[in-house]
Amino acid sequence: MKNLIVSLSIALALVSCTTAPDFLSQTLTLAGENRPQLERVIAHYDSIGDPEKQAAARYLIENMAGHYSYEGSRIDEYYTIALSLARSGMAPDAQYDSLLALSRGEFADVPSHTVQDAKVVRADYLIRNIDAAFAAWRGNRFAEHLTFSEFCEWLLPYKCCERQSLDAWRDTMVAHYGASLAEWQPNDESYNSTFRALEVVREYVLDRLGRFEIYTDAPIELRSAETMVNLRFGRCIDFVTLGTMAFRSLGLPVVIDEVPCYGRFRAGHAWFTLLNDRGEELPSEWDLSTTPGKAFFTNYTFPKVVRNSYRIDNRRLKYLNRSVMKYPFDIHQTDVTDHYVRTSDIELPVPEGFRRVEDYAYLAVFDGHYTIWRVVEFGEVSDNTMKFSNIGRNIMYLAMGFDGERLVPLTKPFIVHKDGSLSYIDGADGTTESIDIRRKYFQSEKVVDMRRRLLGGRIQAANSPTFADAADIYTITDEYIPDKIPTKVEKPYRYWRYLGADGTFGSIAELAFFADTAKLDGRNIACPFAQKELIDKAFDNNWLTNFETSAGEHDKWLVNSDADATGNADGAWVGRDFGHAQRVDYVRVIPRSDDNDIHPGDEYELFFWNNAEWLSLGRQTAVGNTLHYDRVPHGALLWVKDYTQGWDERPFLYNDGKPVWW
Repeated sequence: MKNLIVSLSIALALVSCTTAPDFLSQTLTLAGENRPQLERVIAHYDSIGDPEKQAAARYLIENMAGHYSYEGSRIDEYYTIALSLARSGMAPDAQYDSLLALSRGEFADVPSHTVQDAKVVRADYLIRNIDAAFAAWRGNRFAEHLTFSEFCEWLLPYKCCERQSLDAWRDTMVAHYGASLAEWQPNDESYNSTFRALEVVREYVLDRLGRFEIYTDAPIELRSAETMVNLRFGRCIDFVTLGTMAFRSLGLPVVIDEVPCYGRFRAGHAWFTLLNDRGEELPSEWDLSTTPGKAFFTNYTFPKVVRNSYRIDNRRLKYLNRSVMKYPFDIHQTDVTDHYVRTSDIELPVPEGFRRVEDYAYLAVFDGHYTIWRVVEFGEVSDNTMKFSNIGRNIMYLAMGFDGERLVPLTKPFIVHKDGSLSYIDGADGTTESIDIRRKYFQSEKVVDMRRRLLGGRIQAANSPTFADAADIYTITDEYIPDKIPTKVEKPYRYWRYLGADGTFGSIAELAFFADTAKLDGRNIACPFAQKELIDKAFDNNWLTNFETSAGEHDKWLVNSDADATGNADGAWVGRDFGHAQRVDYVRVIPRSDDNDIHPGDEYELFFWNNAEWLSLGRQTAVGNTLHYDRVPHGALLWVKDYTQGWDERPFLYNDGKPVWW
């Protein structure tokens, strides 16, 4: 968000509301004492008489407003510590912990100290970068397909992201990764392929990186070239940025695209995209670990996809100059939603009585954590009509407007369907109903797969440690089992277990036994091929840790092929030895999942959308795995909030006894 705010303030300081602002002269004015450095770059290329380099130099300076770097020596001190940790042999997670502590302590003030590039970038630095970029373009078989305009977007910029150090990053990247292409054996099939060249470099970079860890809560990012090549931990964007720096330094045209917020998920994501020699834009999906051009998030929806560009986006700049609210849209991001999904242009009426203070409206998607409704786009208002362009389909939106003090809803929530049609969620029709809620978040394909692994699983009891005399107490035939399965058995047994169906690895998250309401304790036991640390995970009260016999590196989401790979998919079980014959009244079996099922003991609140706000239908602490509510407005948009843990929550409609998630 900080880069957006900086971009905003610079844009407002530099650009008037003219139709054709003189970006070059305004950047030179912004540069202040550094102006001679920028003028020297222009003079240098004017003197050598290369029209494309002249244009490239002006392009970089004209669009420099809004680009910024760290200021002062403190960031270099931080990078020095990071490098010492990286070279110490310390494990990535330990490096992460150390730098996170420093980021929140001694160096907590560093992110607030930034400076506009126009004020600090040196002539020699720009000239070296321009010449290196042209060397990577002209005569390079992997970039010769680029037009000059594409070259400016995909190869030329002197940096790949904000806060990147103004160092010799191209030289550093070539020194570390240039051998990848130099060692590539010539062939008659793919040797001239831009795509294949990128794959050679990508695999080489991954091999050099070795083991690395991905986190969502990261320390101050590492943005000097030397720290980047030593990355062993970070967010997806960190490894995307490293890849972009490596690829561009070797003449492979890539940009960084991102979705600020998914259509049905609170988070966003960034990835690199290759412009290959067939003119195709090939996104990488994840970070350096994925091949660009393969199936791209096939189950996700995208309200907006933006490209992180060096160039100033005139549409966003116009908004920042003319709006009253000044929502911090980054002026160096360009809308490319229609490069990824089918989109729609929509027009909506502005409600009568709305106190309009600007000629803009805002489009938001449900967040539920940060802001409840997150703005993803703006649209112009004229003749009391809001117009939004190029928006993703199969998503629920809410149009909002600024009344001079805050954003307020201007419409009911509405859905832009797959075919482009639009329908409003009209809300309560005056009738009510009783509902039962089993989850607060939609089920992914993986969650359903894990839940179905319970089918055919059995609760067994025995008095022999080998279960030679095992009695079948209960067989799971439904994905939605009770929170506490009644055993209906009066006879006591010493040994109790959950026996997974063949092919399931015995996969469960939690197992518990109860005598009446009392939770029973005992010695953990399992099949001979189960690992001890995984046996204990079935009894640790953590729904995000799991028991399964395919353990170790397979302690993750599984695919069907794992059964063939491990040989331990059949006959897996876990249970408890109570030391004596014990009556058990109830058994709790929790499937592997994302822990978004209703969790006994958590405090929840159910809301419904009533025209312009969320209204509560009451709080309750879950006593089982189902929440029951009466007098729920029929047809209303609903939202269950968990106050105890987690933040994955989605609104839903309740149709025919089932949630329809948005």
